[in-house]
Amino acid sequence: MGTRQLKKEILRLLTNTDFQENLATLKNIPARQAVNPLFSFFYATDPIIKWHAVTAMGQVVSNLANENMESARVIMRRLVWNLNDESGGIGWGSPEAMGEIMANHKKLAEEYHRLLVSYIRPDGNFLEHKELQKGLLWGLARLAGIRPELGKDAGPFLVPYLESADAEHRGLAAMAAGALKEESARNALERICLDRSEICVYRDRSFERISVGRIAENALTRF
Repeated sequence: MGTRQLKKEILRLLTNTDFQENLATLKNIPARQAVNPLFSFFYATDPIIKWHAVTAMGQVVSNLANENMESARVIMRRLVWNLNDESGGIGWGSPEAMGEIMANHKKLAEEYHRLLVSYIRPDGNFLEHKELQKGLLWGLARLAGIRPELGKDAGPFLVPYLESADAEHRGLAAMAAGALKEESARNALERICLDRSEICVYRDRSFERISVGRIAENALTRF
């Protein structure tokens, strides 16, 4: 199958309504062929395409790591490079994909979790772009939901996002704080429990509209 035809096929699999079934097909595509199209779909304006590409990247790279760890590391380094100012790009989807990959593969998580955490640390590789910060918060929440011990160093740095004027910042930070059971965030979470601002959250491979307050309440129940 040619490159252009393969990209069209992957797009079809990402947009088809039965995405869960299509993931099995995507995982059977050789990783080296699937990765570039998936990277390109991180920039899709359609959130279904973008988020399904993130999920698929997690599966594809995890499978690749089981076969060839060094090839998987190359992809992780590419995601990191995309978030580097010297890359010349924005890095859309990269922190989300890093979180998704590490949620799927323990060894990659052990090797790369510190890099993901560094993007929220003012003394690290802090991401200043507001939209990228949302992707980072989602990626941290995804990692913390599966491997909280690897995301714990991000916990204290979530509080400013819980106090942000941006509802998505507040909601996504609340998700991460709940997954981490971050005590330093308790007071901030309690303050936003009545926050009725609604955001659209992608989790469990589907979209959900939910209030920031409800996310905060759910987070506090995990403490």
